[in-house]
Parts: sequence; C-alpha cells; structure tokens
Amino acid sequence: MEEIEIIKPDDWHVHFRDNEILKAVVPETTRHFARSIVMPNLVPPILNAKQAIEYKKRIEKAIPTTDNFEPLMTIYLTEETNKKKLKQAFKDEAVFAVKLYPAGATTNSDSGVKDIQKVMPVLEMMTEIGMPLLIHGEVTDKEIDIFDREKVFIDDKLNFICKELPDLKITLEHITTTEATQYVKEGNKNLAASITPHHLALNRNALFVGGIRPHNYCLPILKREMHRKALVEAATSGNPKFFLGTDTAPHLTKDKESACGCAGVFNATYCLSILAQLFDNENSLNNLENFISRNGAKHYNLKTNNETVLMIKSNETSIFREFLHIGNQKIKIFKPDFPVFWTISK
Repeated sequence: MEEIEIIKPDDWHVHFRDNEILKAVVPETTRHFARSIVMPNLVPPILNAKQAIEYKKRIEKAIPTTDNFEPLMTIYLTEETNKKKLKQAFKDEAVFAVKLYPAGATTNSDSGVKDIQKVMPVLEMMTEIGMPLLIHGEVTDKEIDIFDREKVFIDDKLNFICKELPDLKITLEHITTTEATQYVKEGNKNLAASITPHHLALNRNALFVGGIRPHNYCLPILKREMHRKALVEAATSGNPKFFLGTDTAPHLTKDKESACGCAGVFNATYCLSILAQLFDNENSLNNLENFISRNGAKHYNLKTNNETVLMIKSNETSIFREFLHIGNQKIKIFKPDFPVFWTISK
C-alpha cells in the first residue's frame, strides 16, 4: 500500500451545463476539487455579469453541504462584448475570466469570434486590468484538416495576440499537439496551457478501434500518439506553464450515441485517480501536485489551497462506475484503457 498527500487540487476548466445535468455533475467535481473555472457556453451563452451571477447561484445550490468549493465564472466573448461592462464585472468579482471560442469550434460556440481584430479593444482592456483570457485554440475554416486546426490557430491567431499583447494573461486550453506544448514552453511568461486527462490517456486510435467510439469524441479532437506523448512529457515535467483543466463535458448517452454525436468527455468522477496512475506510470508522482494543485493557481495569481487530499495505491485495480444516472437518462463516465490502482481516501 502506497500513499501520497497533496494539496487539494483545482480544475481550471469544467462544463457544468444546466438544470438536471448540472445538479448531477456538480458534486462529481466538488467532491475532490476546491475551485473550478466554469465555462460559459450554455444555450444561450453567459454574456454578462447578471447572467454569470445567476448561473453561479444555480451551481452553488447543487454543491453538497459537505464540500468546500468555489466556482469561478466566465464571460463568453463575442464581437459585441461591451468592454466597459466587462471591466466593471471583473472589478466587482462577478466574473473571473473571459472565454474566446472561435465561432463553430465546439459545443454551443456559434456565437463565438469570427474576426480577432474586432475583439482586440476588449483584449487590450483585459491586459490593463489583469483579466485572464481563456482560449479554445482551433481555427474553424472548412478547408483546414480537423487534425491541423490547433497548429493553424497558433500560427495564425495566437501568435498575433501574444505579440500584440505580451502582458495579457492567456491560457491556451486543452492543448493536444506537440506544436502547442513547444509554443507554450517558448512563449512569454503570461502564456500557459491546460491539459485534460483524456488527451493524456488516449490517442486518435481510441476513436476508431473496433468501430466508431463516440464517447471518446471531443474537441479539440484526439491526435496521434506522438502528440499524446508530448502532452504527457509536458504535464509530468513539473514545468509551471502546464496545469490541469479537465474539460469534463457531460452529454447524455443518447446524444453521444447518435447520428451526430456531441463532442465532449465526462471525466470528473475519476480524473484524479487516472492522473495519479498516469504520473505513476511515468515515474513522476513527485510532479503530480505541481500539475493539479500548484501551477494553475500560480498562473492565475491565486493562493494554493489549504486543505489536502490523501491518495492511496492499492494492489487491486480500481473498479469504475460506468454511468452517472440522471432520472431515466445517463452519462458515460470516462475510463482509460489502462488499469488504475489509485483512489482518493474518503
């Protein structure tokens, strides 16, 4: 039996959705995490402070009384975002960050940004007040291969933003490629990246082996094994520019197993056990706390959490639940293709 005690982690990228799904999935995150940045891509999206405050209240109602958890709210950036109102929302601590979705890049992103130039005045204001920008880093041009969309975004969009606004605090979220890890490593001090458990665990074969695997379909899409290995190296290295953002994204099974399956992997339930196993497999458990508990807080200029969690390695493989049930519906819980021996002590 092996044990490690680490600072209670944070999840810097979650999707809680709304209504009955929200009530079911929030406790899966709050059970193990102290803070999470909550994505604003609802229908309709969270566009202003009033909507963010109302959404935060709905989240807080779903947090079990035994859990100490803080949701950090975001605004969905559009080409019509009012910079004066956004500045006030940040000053009032109603919102923590702004999310940039290229229009059509992922679930509920049709209201996103088409022309970066049109939002530059907002980004300049954010630079002045120290408000973080969270980026879904993919272009959406139909002529660009889906497996190349992250690299092209970095070359054509992100590089421009970083050069124009080097003091803007940017998180390139859920990175998936060797090029992204290299760009972040070599980038300015205000640029960092989040990485998901499923992009660390799977390559694109997981989408197709034995048939179409809709529950492994996510955006950005899974990439080649060489890219997965680059992500693992970055995550386990201890480099403070990389940290956990699970991008846990619940969809009902009926919506995943459909003619046009939704993009997203729901990984909140066992993500810490999976990450401990990944780091253990790489002989890098000494850097697990940096990745899940320290690096993100440092990037966002926040204190690390005071609480700790105890993780225990068993001699027997952990048994994972297959589904999270919501009435007569269900959500598939992510399970990697390797055995996991780590659990969190209750």
